[in-house]
Amino acid sequence: MNPRQPAYISVRLGRPTMSRSTRVLSGLALALVATLAISASTGVLGISPWAALSGTADSLSLQVWWQLRLPRLLLGMAVGAMLAGSGAAMQGLFRNPLADPTLLGLASGAGLFVALWIVLVQGSAASSLYGQFAAGFLGALCVCLLIFGIASRQGGGSAAVMSLLLAGLAINTLAGAGGGVLAFLASDEQLRQLSLWGMGTLTNALWRTTAVALGVVAFALWLLLRSATQLDLLQLGEATAHAAGLEIAHLKRRVVIATSLGVGLCVALTGVIGFLGLLVPHCLRLWLGPGHRLLLPASMLGGAVLLVAADALARTLGAPAEMPVGLLTSLLGGPYFLYLLMRRNRPC
Repeated sequence: MNPRQPAYISVRLGRPTMSRSTRVLSGLALALVATLAISASTGVLGISPWAALSGTADSLSLQVWWQLRLPRLLLGMAVGAMLAGSGAAMQGLFRNPLADPTLLGLASGAGLFVALWIVLVQGSAASSLYGQFAAGFLGALCVCLLIFGIASRQGGGSAAVMSLLLAGLAINTLAGAGGGVLAFLASDEQLRQLSLWGMGTLTNALWRTTAVALGVVAFALWLLLRSATQLDLLQLGEATAHAAGLEIAHLKRRVVIATSLGVGLCVALTGVIGFLGLLVPHCLRLWLGPGHRLLLPASMLGGAVLLVAADALARTLGAPAEMPVGLLTSLLGGPYFLYLLMRRNRPC
């Protein structure tokens, strides 16, 4: 038996049978298709997707559907899959079911760097979509490396979990204070842009931004999916994983880069959409078990379903006005997070 091939050990962590994986993923894929179809026809202007695809709708409906609604749906699908997939990967990497890009400060760090870009570079020749994305990636990467360093120094156990949560709280607080300073320095136009962007919204979805999101998110999700077997092995402990031949440093680099890349892009394009990376993978982990070979793709599909559905709800609740989708996901995720904390602290 070759000690450098750790894949067989993942069976011990509940690797699902192929039939169950097929059923779960097929069901989530069908749910995503149904959600996309319903969301495509939902809004102030009711448009049948079949009429839009066949070209039988009127010209205004066709223009709205092809230029506004379709790229928005695709962007929501990509962002939801990225946030939920990165949440599942981070929970496996830190061996902490409460880890997610929002709680640990990744989204806040990316948001602070994007706010710096908007206030300090907005209106100059250097201001562009790609510069804003680079700022978001850099902010998420810096926070991820900081959190990872804290986790490495603390080791494992409940003390490490508390340290991660406190570090995330500190980073979120500092990022909030930095955002407040930037809001004070910003012009009226920049202040409005920061305010709307900070609440999390898909209203700025265009084909140009959606194409970038689809390409980058697909690459980041591919990196995370390649890490599924190694994340399973890591759950046995770093010493056992290393003895079985797992290159832990390489795995951590891959997950950190993929998470920072994807989360940085999502924050740059849509603002901070909270709790999605915690809510979806945690619920699916309770249902499907800890095996990442099924949990990672299921979380990606589930996150896409939830964000597309939440965006459709945000577009219809206050029509003709529109609620930022980040507020809606926070209203859903906040009570659930409190429930998790109460359940963890419940005496036996």
